[in-house]
Amino acid sequence: MEEMEKFRHEIDNLDNQILKLLNERMERVKEIGKLKQTTGTSIYRPEREKEILDRLKSLNKGALNSQAIDAIFLEVFAVSRNLEFPEKIVYLGPEGSYTHQVAESRFGAMGNYIGVSSIEAVFHILENGEAKYGVVPVENNTEGAVGTTLDCLGKFDSKIVAEIYMDIHHSFATVCENLKHIKRIYSHPQGYNQCRKFLEEHMLLGVEFIPTKSTAEAAKKAIEDHESAAICSHIAAKLYNVPILFAKIEDNMANQTRFIILSDFKNKKGIDNKTSILAKTDDKPGGLVEFLQTFKAQKVNLTKIESRPTKERGFQSIFYMDFEGHIDDENVQSVIEENKDRYDIKWLGSYICGG
Repeated sequence: MEEMEKFRHEIDNLDNQILKLLNERMERVKEIGKLKQTTGTSIYRPEREKEILDRLKSLNKGALNSQAIDAIFLEVFAVSRNLEFPEKIVYLGPEGSYTHQVAESRFGAMGNYIGVSSIEAVFHILENGEAKYGVVPVENNTEGAVGTTLDCLGKFDSKIVAEIYMDIHHSFATVCENLKHIKRIYSHPQGYNQCRKFLEEHMLLGVEFIPTKSTAEAAKKAIEDHESAAICSHIAAKLYNVPILFAKIEDNMANQTRFIILSDFKNKKGIDNKTSILAKTDDKPGGLVEFLQTFKAQKVNLTKIESRPTKERGFQSIFYMDFEGHIDDENVQSVIEENKDRYDIKWLGSYICGG
């Protein structure tokens, strides 16, 4: 026991030092916040945070792994931002949704969050200046692109300032003790479609499916309806106190969703930049090919291309594109300059890959 008390005393002393150093850090943060407010600089700087995390990981020689360093310091960054200048974050809700979970991973437990019922509402709130940051899903590696997000990127002026990849695990939650007693299944349609193998194996495909706007809403419905189940996130089941019968039921255990953070500023160049644009090419044979050839000529690596209908007369398409590099890179600027008079190009943002 004496040895344990000795270790506890040493831990207490270390905690005291950590607290002292954190407070010293926050004093510096406040001063930086004052400078940012006078110059109009954004409080959230993803490229700067990545620089800090990369530096700390390179120096690390202790028991902490990279994930632990991210978890600890991302929360420190979030607290720092709130001290610099508290700002609102709007996300596709409700509370307990995957998007809420992603928002908290970047803006911390102290963030001032606004959950809304649709992706378009996120963009509207940003456009009206009612929040500084927005968080929405943009694609899933099983279901593909989120069309509403791509359409809103074309309609509104908010820019992509960061992207986050999150592993998505669906749980099967219900108050029913026997699967035979389940008469309804609540789920977001995408979540339901990602779990069809599980539903087939447990003879639940014939059970009435009731779509919800989010997996969190599904959990809320399931706790109110005692003859139902929800396909939802673990965090949503916990939030609404719905017992989890099966923890991971998705067909693809590598199921991952890409989320984007939106705001009104331009990122500085960092390491491993990505740029997103929307481009409307000539409606003629080879129009898209000619456009893509300029990327090849300037050695700009395209990582994604997705077509969306323009929703005008006829069947013209607009193309969402991701490629490596920052909008200010010389070769990227060459592509834009070469095509700006021939094609309608909208820059959506440049940001750190997976940052």
